[in-house]
Amino acid sequence: MDIRIQSIHFDASEQLQAFIQKKAAKLERFFDDIKAVEVVLKVVKPESAVNKEAGVKVLIPSGELYANKVCDSFEQSVDECLEALEKQIAKHKEKQRNK
Repeated sequence: MDIRIQSIHFDASEQLQAFIQKKAAKLERFFDDIKAVEVVLKVVKPESAVNKEAGVKVLIPSGELYANKVCDSFEQSVDECLEALEKQIAKHKEKQRNK
């Protein structure tokens, strides 16, 4: 599984990148056939408190799943995105089983 991290208008720290790699790798527990995970990080309105946006796209053979969250920290945003994607993966697997 390929994990790509893109930070827009800032440089993501090594610690943040390691955190994202570790969390994204756990998605493979839910679905074996994930081709890639793309994470886009950006800061929206730097003067506000809740301004760290993370968008996570999971590429699978039959399409893609996407989640986007804005929180106080990038770690929290990524965590919430991955939780939403776990639910989407479960739903996707259920649909495949019912075919």
